[in-house]
Amino acid sequence: MKIEEIKSAIENLSYQDFQRIKSWIDEIYWQKWDKEIEEHSMKGSLDFLIEEALKEKRKNELREL
Repeated sequence: MKIEEIKSAIENLSYQDFQRIKSWIDEIYWQKWDKEIEEHSMKGSLDFLIEEALKEKRKNELREL
């Protein structure tokens, strides 16, 4: 099945079915995102963020989120 066929099928879904598929796609997206973040973290690719936060903490310049 080609992407254009998939897009067409999605456009023709009922609102309820569209919501169901959207929820399913959202879940897959976040699972992939979590996996990517975990992989980057294991490789040390995100260590600079920890260092930056620690540096700001030492300077007492952290801001509330």
